[in-house]
Amino acid sequence: MQSFLPIAYFQNQFVPLGEANISIATHALHYGTGALGGLRGIPHPQDSQQILLFRLDRHCQRLSHSARFLHYDLPADKIQSVIVEFVKRNQPTASFYIRPFVYTSGLGIAPRLHSIEKDLFVYGLELQDYLSAEGVSCRISSWYRQEDRSMPLRGKISAAYITSALAKTEAVESGFDEAILLNSQGKVSEASGMNIFIVRNEKLITPGFDQDILEGITRDSVIKIARDLEIETIERPVDRTELLIADEVFLCGTAAKIVPVKRLENYQLSPQNKITQKLQEKLIAITEGREPKYQDWVYSIAIS
Repeated sequence: MQSFLPIAYFQNQFVPLGEANISIATHALHYGTGALGGLRGIPHPQDSQQILLFRLDRHCQRLSHSARFLHYDLPADKIQSVIVEFVKRNQPTASFYIRPFVYTSGLGIAPRLHSIEKDLFVYGLELQDYLSAEGVSCRISSWYRQEDRSMPLRGKISAAYITSALAKTEAVESGFDEAILLNSQGKVSEASGMNIFIVRNEKLITPGFDQDILEGITRDSVIKIARDLEIETIERPVDRTELLIADEVFLCGTAAKIVPVKRLENYQLSPQNKITQKLQEKLIAITEGREPKYQDWVYSIAIS
């Protein structure tokens, strides 16, 4: 059982998690007309009365943008105020994950976005490592990443995650930890719920926005950190074969943070992950509030 935080935000109020229930006739449940967010928080390592949230403003902004695809005007500052109060009421004592979700909350059977109620709920759970920090094995999925012309991939639309679910289960049931999806052009896109980077000849390379990827916030953070460390960073199409000959491969996302890929299909990748490890260490230091240069990435909440 997951260790859920006791208080949720539901229908414009804070209630015990067990009381935050939707009807089986809820529109979004039938049509995937929702959009999700996700951000991490930790108690401050030196002050248990402070909670640190990583890039809260960017997460709220992205969810607000995602809500637009659902014809829902939900300002980022409204989302942020709800999340801050959510944290204060729950007073978490361990590393945790927050899931805000916007959705068509009305009851009905016609697939549409007009003339139907929308709403926001927020819940959370304690979460340590989503994937092993030591490394994961991956397979190339038989499922392809959707195209932006058929689905708004710059939003975290819940319906899109059926592909992620299919790919993840296919990977696990065939003996791997994670799946890597190609796009319709046969280029590398992303993992089931994470962005992907490779290292070749001391250069950091990742698929660009034109490769049908999610505009990941951790991805954006990694690029900024790498450039600050004077690691040449390139956004371009990546071929499947490049994964097999890369010096390093890693995945990144809010839940996963940075995780090296140690095996791809039947190929063992190099155990030397110098650049991946450097980025891992820097990202952890930032999220723990130990890097003054990035202090604007960390939002502190007093819970005393």
